Amino acid sequence: MGSPQIQWYPGHIAKAERALHEALAKVDLVIEVRDARIPLSTGHPRLQRWISGKQHLLVLNRRDMVSVPAQQAWDQWFRGSEQTIWWCDAKAGTGVKQLQQAAIRSGQALNARRAARGMKPRPVRALMLGFPNVGKSALINRLVRQKVVDSARRAGVTRSLRWVRLGQELDLLDAPGVLPPRLDDQQAALRLALCDDIGQAAYDSEAVAVAFVQLLAHLSAVPAAGVAADLLQQRYGVPLGQLPAGDPDAETWLLEAASRHTSGDTTRMATKLLDDYRCARLGAIALELP
Repeated sequence: MGSPQIQWYPGHIAKAERALHEALAKVDLVIEVRDARIPLSTGHPRLQRWISGKQHLLVLNRRDMVSVPAQQAWDQWFRGSEQTIWWCDAKAGTGVKQLQQAAIRSGQALNARRAARGMKPRPVRALMLGFPNVGKSALINRLVRQKVVDSARRAGVTRSLRWVRLGQELDLLDAPGVLPPRLDDQQAALRLALCDDIGQAAYDSEAVAVAFVQLLAHLSAVPAAGVAADLLQQRYGVPLGQLPAGDPDAETWLLEAASRHTSGDTTRMATKLLDDYRCARLGAIALELP
């Protein structure tokens, strides 16, 4: 089964990026949100140039969807890069209070500098930035403790910038997800597709499902990833065979699983497999490790 290039850069993202350049001049703090399952693949290559010395908080959202050993591995890796990370689960609210306190501390430091120049204090202005569907809007709703922005587990829900006030200390700017205009790293693009962090029009679900089965087979040899060796057999009753070269015969697995679960419809089976991962029915699995 072929694996065509995965590319997705819809018009609303290009428009949002242009608006971001204007908004960045007005903010004091950038809260960057990444997907905890793929922290590197959801890091924008232009971010450091955009923020240009502004204060920066890095959030890894969906911590519930990766194993504890994976979290520990990323903690150590980011510490080695002298980067503090904030683990959150916007759906349950885990880690949100700590993130809010960190943002407020940034505001206090800002106002201390303003006071030294004889200026009045004001709320810190924070931009919530990240790839599509990493949980930015859900995180804002948790911070405000009510639904003030639309949120859903699919890419492209937020299409315009919107300010939200959080008490007297913090103003948040919710922005549409941003992506590089071209995804040159196709392994990273595959991970974006698997995590639903890119529009479904960008990829073929069967090709992505086949690649996912192959990836699971390789990750089963990495304990921190959280993939049991018999995961697919336990979940779907279909063992993963091996080709003579040792690579998993993923296409054969998809055909057999489809015959058992979706009346032979491989497209439906591919969708089922991807949905099971995205909804954590396969467990807490990290697709990317340092």
